[in-house]
Amino acid sequence: MNFITQYLGEAGVILERLDKEAIGRAVDLLAEARSEGGRLFILGVGGGAASASHAVNDFRKLAGLEAYAPTDNVSEFSARINDEGWESVFESWLRTSRLRAGDVVMVFSVGGGSAESNVSANLIAALRYAKSAGARVIGVVGRDGGFTALAADVCVLIPVADPERVTAHTESFQSVVWHLLVSHPRLKVSSPKW
Repeated sequence: MNFITQYLGEAGVILERLDKEAIGRAVDLLAEARSEGGRLFILGVGGGAASASHAVNDFRKLAGLEAYAPTDNVSEFSARINDEGWESVFESWLRTSRLRAGDVVMVFSVGGGSAESNVSANLIAALRYAKSAGARVIGVVGRDGGFTALAADVCVLIPVADPERVTAHTESFQSVVWHLLVSHPRLKVSSPKW
């Protein structure tokens, strides 16, 4: 029971420390993008890819945003990795999608990417391209936010309650944040069945 109490206590600390102003700015940015016909592209690897897929469904169905996750098309995703390389997989997908000003790229990542450590190089390349194309960037990341925090127009940083569980807590609270976004009165256009 000690671990259960500790883990849930950490979750409570994170919930209290979430940056409500950053979440509000993400709502504003997404509402603006939707009203201007912008699209939402959600990027993530590992758990972030699974979250991206779920979030795309929610943003499309509940918030009426045209949304996509490159990792949902495993055939294209893996062909690009095989033929072009891991580092360029998201960037080339966004180029083919004709990413433009008015679009939004959202990133779900624990570390946010680090060029110095060669971690999540594919996210870094995609964000550099997104900025050059005039798209806006929202990060929902853990730790110090890494490259994503530096590149983002809005960064929701999931606070670290215990370094040993940064991945578990970050990935859990990414879900909390996107569900908050699609439920927000400024974004919600339809209700879930239950």
